[in-house]
Amino acid sequence: MEKAHDVLIRNLGKHTELAGEDVAEIRALSFTQRDFAPNEDFIRQGDEPEHSALVVSGTVARYHLLGSGRRQYLAFHLSGDLPDSQGLFIDQMDHALCALGPATVAFIPHRELFFAFRRRPTFGMAVWRETLRDAAIFREAITNNSARPMQARMAHLFCELFYRARVAQLVRGNRCRMPISLVQLGEALGMAIATVNRTLAELRRSGAMDLREGELIVLKWRELQRLGDFNPAYLHLKQQLVR
Repeated sequence: MEKAHDVLIRNLGKHTELAGEDVAEIRALSFTQRDFAPNEDFIRQGDEPEHSALVVSGTVARYHLLGSGRRQYLAFHLSGDLPDSQGLFIDQMDHALCALGPATVAFIPHRELFFAFRRRPTFGMAVWRETLRDAAIFREAITNNSARPMQARMAHLFCELFYRARVAQLVRGNRCRMPISLVQLGEALGMAIATVNRTLAELRRSGAMDLREGELIVLKWRELQRLGDFNPAYLHLKQQLVR
């Protein structure tokens, strides 16, 4: 497993040119690392944050907890992501974060991050850019869930997750780990479980993809991209992958 410092440097380097001094500043940060079980929360709605989380390995999910106890999944985060960087700038968390499958998360004290931003503004800008990328993913999710038909909605989410996994070097051949249950998939896409099953079956019949035993398998990338109306420009990466 990569060290937390290396994971963060690799992730920020996807969209920001870091100088040697920025890298040294990151390596001087303190990280407290913890392993989490599937579905275990590590940030709860209403928490007053003092640390920022970095996903070292595994997949985590951001969700809103509704009054009824149901969840609305808002986004999924992979190795290298800073899923709660917004917590640097707000007093109380308005969402929660949990591990989807087994995950390792490192926590960085806010106090250290603010000191580092003053010394190396470029590093601060990179973390701010990370929050803007998160916002772009939220905007795309709103469009996806409200304006696209069911099959395109699911195909688009799979395209995004597979594309981001490729950027993070988490894809092996045409497969990446995606430990998401059908219930969680429905809660992310605003679909009843019957609709999830029917839509997933349609995508399987297209021959473009499969989802089995916690793995997302992309068999025909361009076909899946077409079905999902997927254009990765909203991810704001320095270099768009072409396949």
